[in-house]
Amino acid sequence: MGLLGTLKDAFEASTESPNRGSSTSETRGSYWCHDCAERIPAKDVAGDAPPTCPDCGDEMELERSPDSTGCAC
Repeated sequence: MGLLGTLKDAFEASTESPNRGSSTSETRGSYWCHDCAERIPAKDVAGDAPPTCPDCGDEMELERSPDSTGCAC
């Protein structure tokens, strides 16, 4: 990779765009149960309906919407 490629990657990483760099994964975030501290990656959930917590049975909450930017940690 040359200097121009490195600069291009650096500028792409510094934007607020959710499409940074050359990554092709579409991370949607994770579903969380705040009471049980259970986490299920959204990519592992079929459909658009929120899953239920495997421990308590409550509906889990999506921590990051597809349109948001930044880390989903």
